[in-house]
Amino acid sequence: MYAHHQRLDSEEVQELRREGGRYLKELREARGLSQRQLAALIGAEYYTFISQLETGRGRIPPDRYRVWAEALDVDVRLFVQTLMRFYDPMTHEILFETETAAEA
Repeated sequence: MYAHHQRLDSEEVQELRREGGRYLKELREARGLSQRQLAALIGAEYYTFISQLETGRGRIPPDRYRVWAEALDVDVRLFVQTLMRFYDPMTHEILFETETAAEA
């Protein structure tokens, strides 16, 4: 099974995860939700899961992206594209950054 290995050292990966966590926290707070409220909206059994993600100690499972986007009231495509910057930066660069550079 593919384990999402990156060609970045572990500190770079950890920093990207922390940035992703800050992004999620900003979205949650902008919506005025507590971690407990967001957990209820996405169907998480424990609100501590939200805390773990917001501190960069995990990832949102891809099969839950739509549920999260709806709970945070954001466009699902933009949400996934932004998450990809933190979770899979090489794929994000291939799909989006080279396209942006070619348009310039």
